[in-house]
Amino acid sequence: MSKPLLFSWIAAITAVIGSLFFSEVMQFVPCTLCWYQRILMYPLAILLGLAFYRNDQVIYQYVLPFSILGMILSGYHYALQKIPFLQTFEMCKSGIPCSGEYINWLGFVTIPLLAFIAFTIITVNMLLLRKN
Repeated sequence: MSKPLLFSWIAAITAVIGSLFFSEVMQFVPCTLCWYQRILMYPLAILLGLAFYRNDQVIYQYVLPFSILGMILSGYHYALQKIPFLQTFEMCKSGIPCSGEYINWLGFVTIPLLAFIAFTIITVNMLLLRKN
């Protein structure tokens, strides 16, 4: 059993369930950047689950591009929410604004930060898997 695979899979499953909870239960409509982050995260839940089941030690080759791109995208999304200057460059012009905050726990925890944390956990674990 590979702990990096297990921890990555748990992070991906938690992120998928969390995003579905926010949209389907809480009725939060995802913005454009949220959709892109979902596109990057949802396949990871399946890939990492299969990799954990098969103890696939080279899955990092396929997961790292998704998780690193997800970190960049969710980091930008979080900065867009928290740095007012960046809102002048906002790309979400129709529908839900990407700078909007459905949640703001403790004054800094937003949905993009939660996604960033999940992508970071996956990336770190995949780098550990690669090292071994």
